[in-house]
Amino acid sequence: MPQISLEVNGKSITAEVEPNVLLVDFIRRHLGLTGAHVGCDTAQCGACVVHVNGDSVKSCNTLAVQCDGAKVTTIEGLSNGADLHPVQAAFREAHGLQCGFCTPGMVMSAADLLQKNPKPSEAEIREWLKGNICRCTGYQNIVKAIQIASGQAA
Repeated sequence: MPQISLEVNGKSITAEVEPNVLLVDFIRRHLGLTGAHVGCDTAQCGACVVHVNGDSVKSCNTLAVQCDGAKVTTIEGLSNGADLHPVQAAFREAHGLQCGFCTPGMVMSAADLLQKNPKPSEAEIREWLKGNICRCTGYQNIVKAIQIASGQAA
C-alpha cells in the first residue's frame, strides 16, 4: 500500500492509502474532516471542493495519492479558529445558504476565485460557480456574498 505525505490545514500527515482512495474519502474517513461533502461522485456538483496547492479541486475526482507532497486546505482549515474567513463571514451576512449542503464547496470555490480575481464582476462570479450546484438558493445571495467578500457593494 502506498504511503503519502501531505499537509492538511497546516498539519503534516503521513498515511498509507490504497491507490484508488479518493481524496474526499481520505479527508472524511481517515482524517475525520467532514466539511467536504460527497454529492454526486462524478465531479458535477462541487460540494466536495477543497484547495490543493492553492487551487480549488473537486476531491471526489482526485486520488489521495495524487496529493502526495501537496498542501490541502479544507473548509475546516479556511478560518482561523473562531475568526471566519471573509468569504465565510460574507455567506453568513448575505444568507448565502439554505440547506447548507453545497456551502463548503461554494465557499472554497469563492475563496479561490477571490485569490485569483479580487474584484470579479457578477458575470465572472457566475461563470466561476458553474461547477457548483445549489438546489435551494437560486444563487442570488451566493453571488451577493462573494461581492461582499470582495469589498464590492452588492
